[in-house]
Amino acid sequence: MTKNETLVEKLNDLAHKAKDRTITKEEEEEQRALRKEYLENFRAGFKSQIEMMRVFDKEGKEVTPEKVRKIQREKGLRDD
Repeated sequence: MTKNETLVEKLNDLAHKAKDRTITKEEEEEQRALRKEYLENFRAGFKSQIEMMRVFDKEGKEVTPEKVRKIQREKGLRDD
């Protein structure tokens, strides 16, 4: 199981507990921390996907935004 899957599983368990009864302050804190970590991981993964993306129009011409091209050059992902 990946780290993200483990986070989701723990978050779901706490959400079910909260729905069934009142969770403790410690569990609320844990839930907050897990949500924060999950969102940080999600954002980092999404940012990485965007930074790796190349966009082409119907004619096959690359139309990747310059901002993304610059990031790709800085990370050594482009040689143009």
